[in-house]
Amino acid sequence: MTKRTAFVNARLLDPASDLDMTGGLLAEDGKITDFGPDLFKDGVPDVDQLVQCDGLCLAPGLIDMRVQVREPGEEHKETIESASHAAAAGGVTAMVCLPNTEPVIDDISVVEFVARRAREIKMVKLYCYGALTRGMEGEQITEMGLLADSGALGFTDGIKALTDPLVMRRALSYARTFGLLVIQHPEDPDMVDDGVMNEGELASRLGLPGIPAVAEVMMVERDLRLLSLTGGRYHASHLSTAASINAVRRAKFDGLDVTCDTAPHYFALNENAVSDYRTFAKVSPPLRSEQDRNAVVEGLKDGTIDAIASDHAPHDQDSKRLPFVQAECGIIGLETLLPLTLELYHNGHLTLLEALGKVTAAPASILRLPSGRINRGAPADLLLFDPNRPWTIDEEKFRSKSNNSPFHDRPVQGMAVRTFVEGRTIYTAI
Repeated sequence: MTKRTAFVNARLLDPASDLDMTGGLLAEDGKITDFGPDLFKDGVPDVDQLVQCDGLCLAPGLIDMRVQVREPGEEHKETIESASHAAAAGGVTAMVCLPNTEPVIDDISVVEFVARRAREIKMVKLYCYGALTRGMEGEQITEMGLLADSGALGFTDGIKALTDPLVMRRALSYARTFGLLVIQHPEDPDMVDDGVMNEGELASRLGLPGIPAVAEVMMVERDLRLLSLTGGRYHASHLSTAASINAVRRAKFDGLDVTCDTAPHYFALNENAVSDYRTFAKVSPPLRSEQDRNAVVEGLKDGTIDAIASDHAPHDQDSKRLPFVQAECGIIGLETLLPLTLELYHNGHLTLLEALGKVTAAPASILRLPSGRINRGAPADLLLFDPNRPWTIDEEKFRSKSNNSPFHDRPVQGMAVRTFVEGRTIYTAI
């Protein structure tokens, strides 16, 4: 039987088509069948679910293209189920997990395991990347074609940079054969050495070993040189420095098929967040200077930075409540992705459609997913949200298993009210 959901009196927002209008939307059997300002002018037809939007924004659900779900292997930090609930509460309808699980996602069986667990949970859509090299050891490239046929959306060694230029050249060439995406964590480990925060005056004052900003751009520029040699598709993750953003900007001007993303903490925070040795603000790459933070904002404004990803990296208390040098890198971000992205709108840096596009249409385009847009025939993966509702981030209310967020007690604006996957409600705010 056909299952129908009607969304009435919504502010329809679709960054992919610059749509911003008041109207209604009809979904049938998990897909959008119609929408527009006059859709229900003669009354609402018989439906299984009627959603009175009361003028709130109805947009494509967020697509988070960089998430660590920790399952299999580290379920005490996060599971696919707990991450799915956190994602739904944050308005995320699709997320892509990194391959740094135990075992590593370098085999078809692990790709199928992730897909099977997502089907069992029946929450948000969960995709995965395949490892770029076997065991993420940086030596032998994986069977990308077979992994892609099984559902892998791209290939990366996760939180490790692929440092060997010959292996990267081979990976780009091989991926080009299948039209696949190669994703890099751009940070030269030899330059990082034992560094734990941004190199500079603050690191010296705190007595902490620093990581120079050049560690990022060195890797980006090397990879772009290889990309110009091999062709193919290349994506640089979580850019944090002005120099690397400028390098990508030049590469795009030169016509290379390169995309990039950043994470909210790189435009919402700077290195001062670690001033009290706050390990919850320890990330990789590290939080940078205010000058670099402003450069990230500018990169988002001019389109150099295509997308925003949460870079969700859950850790338990034993991994974070340690001396700064010993603590693990990473913060959680699924439940704060929407309000922190909306800060770019509220602060006047981006329009509402531009901000939403960074977490919907842009990642969908990069990953070649059918979602991320309001279009007839597209999946009814939708987010109903209030862009202006004020609230305060509270780590005690996170649905994630972990609470390692540097944004605790931060006042924000913008809240997910209801989240839908294929027309089915998976989250409703209390």
